[in-house]
Amino acid sequence: MFRSKVSFSTMIFVVVLQAVVMVLFCSWYLHLSPCGSTPSDKKVHVLLLSSWRSGSSFMGQVFSQHPSVFYLMEPGFHVWTAHPKSGVRSLRMALRDLFRSLFQCDFSVMDSYMPEQRNVSSLFMWSESRALCSPPACSLTPRDQFSNQTLCAKKCDVRGLQGAEQACGTYSHVVLKTVRFFELESLYPLFQDPNLDLRIIHLVRDPRAVYRSREQSSDSFVADTAVLLEHRHMPAGEVGYHAIQEICRSHVRINERATVNAPPFLEGRYRMVRYEDMAQDPLKEIASLYNFMGLEMTTELKEWIYKMTNGSGKGPKGGTFKITSRNAVDVSRAWRTMLPHSKVKRVQEVCKEAMLLLGYRTVDSEKEQKKLDIDLLVPQEPYQFSWLATKTEQPSQS
Repeated sequence: MFRSKVSFSTMIFVVVLQAVVMVLFCSWYLHLSPCGSTPSDKKVHVLLLSSWRSGSSFMGQVFSQHPSVFYLMEPGFHVWTAHPKSGVRSLRMALRDLFRSLFQCDFSVMDSYMPEQRNVSSLFMWSESRALCSPPACSLTPRDQFSNQTLCAKKCDVRGLQGAEQACGTYSHVVLKTVRFFELESLYPLFQDPNLDLRIIHLVRDPRAVYRSREQSSDSFVADTAVLLEHRHMPAGEVGYHAIQEICRSHVRINERATVNAPPFLEGRYRMVRYEDMAQDPLKEIASLYNFMGLEMTTELKEWIYKMTNGSGKGPKGGTFKITSRNAVDVSRAWRTMLPHSKVKRVQEVCKEAMLLLGYRTVDSEKEQKKLDIDLLVPQEPYQFSWLATKTEQPSQS
């Protein structure tokens, strides 16, 4: 009888002790993962969809630096570089399957695109991800602090991708950035996947500014442009115009598909944002995007965003994708004083429909182009437009 009482008392003590330990553990671990739930159960998956030189690297950092976000910059790079002789249409399904796996924190999909012996640094621009510089991937940067890409690159490169996969599983939001989808139809299965809660943030920019920025960094985009243009042969001077035309057509297709007679599963899961709107009022636009994603704005993030959009820099130094503090408004309209009007006129011709749809006014003369007090941004309004003729075939939904 005595032994039974001791056993029962001991059992009660152990249960109470376990409860106390769990409470203490939760309070310590709360910044990593909310206790009482599995982080992967209710993940939000966000695809930051844009085109080259549209401000997507900065926008990616807006998400990457948030303590609730696991972010990867351009994982689709690995698909395209593994198949450099293919075209954009033939690669879209492999790209979709890659994103499906990564959204679910399954990094084994990278086996098809990386050497057997690989480090975290094998991931394209990996140090741009604060999550890969923070626990449990790396002890360098606490989750509630901003990462330093230079220090991360020196201290957080480890063998294999297990740490990245483990880290991904502890975040409530997974954000993947890409410039390699040119329509939405191939993504339909992801929207319909019960394991995913997919949102699309579609970042666009004035095509005249995109053309100028691509021209400045043209050597960085030779391979990607070839894939985009399906390796079509054309005079060198025409490549840039054909590329921007394809980019403009893709923005029209994507926006139209998501807003005009969109399938039910797209409702409430698409948001378009113009780079210029973000440049003019970054806190308002970014707060709205956070709300769309179910993220909270913090005081620290507000201060960081203000600093990054009100600096004195004019553009990236030391790398095409380097993020520096600069004046976002000045950067957004630099094309107006730097790009010859003859090129502006040509871009307006090949992107006329997209500019009309997205709300960018054309300029009819060099004088008008350089008169910066003329606002070329049309307030966003519901607009009905149908892209009737395109050389790009409609993709299957398989």
